[in-house]
Amino acid sequence: MKHLILAAASALALTACTGKPSLDDPLLTDRELELEEFFDGRLVAQGQFQDIFGTVRRSFVVNIHGDWNGERLRLVEDFVYEDGATEQRVWTLTKTGPETWEGTAPGVIGVATGIEDGNRFNWQYEIDLPIPNADGTIETVRVTFDDWMWLQSDDRLLNRAYMQRWGVDVGEVIISFERL
Repeated sequence: MKHLILAAASALALTACTGKPSLDDPLLTDRELELEEFFDGRLVAQGQFQDIFGTVRRSFVVNIHGDWNGERLRLVEDFVYEDGATEQRVWTLTKTGPETWEGTAPGVIGVATGIEDGNRFNWQYEIDLPIPNADGTIETVRVTFDDWMWLQSDDRLLNRAYMQRWGVDVGEVIISFERL
């Protein structure tokens, strides 16, 4: 029992030390991310999930088809994981102001919210994620995401997503998006 308490306390201490981006951080470029322009069309993304200890637990490729109709941005994301598993997530995003967005997708709890600021975008939501177990069964795990995206060039976007479960950091997802 002592080991479990010590491990939990250590994990909380590590979590408290983790630095994360903020909209108060200075902008380092004059690029402007317009989400509806960047994600309109075909993209490919490559990414990985790593736990709080830095161990890569899963990597993937995502083929994305985005469609902006002037009012809503629809993103069809087709994931292929390194183990051959596949998953599709379909996002529907609505621009709610000059720099603000809301979105929904199956598994998302409530509504995701986002803010564009210069070349960056912060996207926050809670989702029930299907996670494969070692025995091949699927477990659904509820986590929150704090996604940070930075426009690197006209055709490249970097995404770093911080994941929490029960308010405690459990890992990060890093994704590089490229327009085709």
